[in-house]
Amino acid sequence: MMKLHLSALQITTILREHHLLKTIVKSVTEATYQNVSYDSRAVTADTLFFCKGNFKPEYLASAVTAGATGYVAEQENLAATIPGYIVTDIQKAMALLGAAFYGYPQDELFIIAFTGTKGKTTSAYFSRGILQQTTNKHTALFSTIDRILGPKPEQEFKSDLTTPESLNLFHDMREAVDSGMTHLVMEVSSQAYKKNRVYGLTYDVGIFLNISPDHIGRNEHPTFADYLHCKLQLLVNSRKCIINAETDYLEDIYMAAKATTDPEDIYLYARKGVKPTINVPVDFEFASQEDNLKDAKFTVKRLNEASGLDVSGEYQLALPGDYNENNAVAAIIAAGLAGASVTDAQATLPDVTVPGRFESLTTATHGTVFVDYAHNYASVKALLSFLRKQYNDSRVIVVVGSPGDKGISRREGFGKALSEEADVAYLTSDDPGFEDPAAIAAKIDEHIDHDKVTVHVEIDRPKAIKQAISASRPNDIVVLAAKGEDPYQKIQGVDTHYPTDMVVAKKVVAELEQ
Repeated sequence: MMKLHLSALQITTILREHHLLKTIVKSVTEATYQNVSYDSRAVTADTLFFCKGNFKPEYLASAVTAGATGYVAEQENLAATIPGYIVTDIQKAMALLGAAFYGYPQDELFIIAFTGTKGKTTSAYFSRGILQQTTNKHTALFSTIDRILGPKPEQEFKSDLTTPESLNLFHDMREAVDSGMTHLVMEVSSQAYKKNRVYGLTYDVGIFLNISPDHIGRNEHPTFADYLHCKLQLLVNSRKCIINAETDYLEDIYMAAKATTDPEDIYLYARKGVKPTINVPVDFEFASQEDNLKDAKFTVKRLNEASGLDVSGEYQLALPGDYNENNAVAAIIAAGLAGASVTDAQATLPDVTVPGRFESLTTATHGTVFVDYAHNYASVKALLSFLRKQYNDSRVIVVVGSPGDKGISRREGFGKALSEEADVAYLTSDDPGFEDPAAIAAKIDEHIDHDKVTVHVEIDRPKAIKQAISASRPNDIVVLAAKGEDPYQKIQGVDTHYPTDMVVAKKVVAELEQ
């Protein structure tokens, strides 16, 4: 591993270049920092400490005691005895200095980045699955579910954020590079731009999957316009862009890509027969061949030879659902731009699975249980409508909750999706945070049409799952939505262990059918 350090001269140069530096307190021009951190509990000797977020002065005092020899903050700390770099934006400064400290690892990786209201995780797994074949297993993954930095078991772990804080992001990129990774597939959330976690980062390929209202609330985006603006930044910061031509707000999305990317490096795709809402050429079209619970086969055809990339062919997925075909096409094009062949994609996609996505459990007397991470209106609607087509004579029973402190608009979305596609709903808890989960359930319930859906409220999630499965008949389907493989519940600021929906479901079924 390369030796990591950051000098005072580097810091001042970078901050001045980006017009972030206000002043330097107790300047020491020869200082060199051997570590960077925003967590006072992780400080060691010669650490540059970042005073970010809901910062308290005692955090800096604790960091100094632990060995911090410099700090970066938006306000001077008069009690501090160490040099301070006072900046206009701490998040931007942390991203830029973090990249420098870790030796700009992004320059040693081919980076594919996905954004969209739904489908980011699935698309990322599809792309990585293909590139693992192309790169001989040298592709890292930063996703909502897993972070995979290298080949060792300890380099694969569960994510706590879709896109982590910048210091963690560049640390993980450096570890990936030092572990021999040559490619990286990552998800980029709107919050990553809202909070400048990826400030200054440029992607080789940026993909915009779709946009619909989500993450609108007091702790996230104040308006949909702000949400869209943050999403668009991924395309502005990508060398090549891929856009789903079926998405809403296509004109805004295409113009954002065009602002910094040559038109010949912008690739559009759509389902066969779909005409974009603006006059732009579609480079690739796809069409379903088979779409059932066991097989998802589709074809891709190049329409624009000027695109210079041809991924035409027939493909098969392990994940059913026509909405997953859309995700797969984006992944195929992205992997193709990264050097993957059609043969690579055809050989690997049938084996790619996504943890917590469309997992099923067949029972003897209580129908089929599905676990899926669908967690907003668009994804729940897509999942339930697909299942209705496959089980057209079955009742659809859904267990779902909505998170606290964020994603406020999801509550109405869940109510709308349930009204359109469910027969029975069990409203429960899902990461309530500092909110009352019963109040969250009541908000969802306000938007459910009770003439169409029978509603039960059971805040204890395992109990809700047990009630739903117990009440199901042999031909019913029970959908456990939104948590996927999440192994914890966020309650009052604490990550509380949760065995995962599938584990709970298996235990319930074993008890019912013993």
